[in-house]
Amino acid sequence: MTPIRQQRVIEASEHGLRLDQALHRLMPDISRSRQQEWIRAGQVLLNGAPARPKDKVAVGDRLDLDIPESRKTLDRPESIEFGLLYEDAHLFVIDKPAGLVVHPAAGHASGTLLNGLLHRDPKLEQLPRAGIVHRLDKDTSGVMVVARSLQAHAALVEALQQRRVSRRYVAIAQGRITAGQTIDAPIARHPVDRKRMAVRDDGKEAVTHFTVRERYPAHSLLDVRLETGRTHQIRVHLAWLKHPLLGDPVYGGRFHVPRGASDALRDALHGFRRQALHARELQFEHPVSGEALSFEAPLPDDMSGMIDLLRREADGHGG
Repeated sequence: MTPIRQQRVIEASEHGLRLDQALHRLMPDISRSRQQEWIRAGQVLLNGAPARPKDKVAVGDRLDLDIPESRKTLDRPESIEFGLLYEDAHLFVIDKPAGLVVHPAAGHASGTLLNGLLHRDPKLEQLPRAGIVHRLDKDTSGVMVVARSLQAHAALVEALQQRRVSRRYVAIAQGRITAGQTIDAPIARHPVDRKRMAVRDDGKEAVTHFTVRERYPAHSLLDVRLETGRTHQIRVHLAWLKHPLLGDPVYGGRFHVPRGASDALRDALHGFRRQALHARELQFEHPVSGEALSFEAPLPDDMSGMIDLLRREADGHGG
């Protein structure tokens, strides 16, 4: 089949790297050796011209790639439950449940969303990461888009890179937050605990916008919009503000029951074992037709139940 052209733009984090190094950062799911083969075969153009693996790249440089079709994943199909909000020849839009890992990794070699996608559409093995172009943490629920064709994959990756995909979340944060704000604080790997992320001056740009929808005695209900999409971004930014997400096992700090909490709220807080974060809405242009699309995933029962309880507690009726 005719290869589908993809386009990437070099950002500050890739500035000064060799072309092959920058390409691997942009496409970590493809092996370095295969990427170097593409470059040597003239399937990667740097600002419209053939280039060598050792050529340096700079901010704003454009990479045009002709990626030949081949089997991109060796993971096996499995019957995995997840909600399906929309499908056509180029897209799946899914409602991921909390507790479902997106990609196979150490400790989660199977039973992931990727395995479930391959079961639903075996042709996804031809796409990088079975068409997954962005991710949600294991215990974050909500809406995700998955590409079903190389054309859609290339267009969605470019749209995400250029920040043309709107991602909105609902979050329950600890503490009373007085007003919404924009958090502009770079994020990088934690210097000691490599499984965590942290706000660091040498990190990648990370921007989170949020407004306060409701306030309770010791919690706040937030509407959150991502401008960038760094690993654990919302969780790290809110923890940095000293208002970590309710139930966050990594960034939430020591478990705390608010003074005066009812028995019902105390039990509910003890039983809430995941970060209270839900990807509510996703808006983007269809990668082929250009149609404006908007999808919303309803709040899962655990979060809606917690919000109802917090409201009753705020009204003085928590029993």
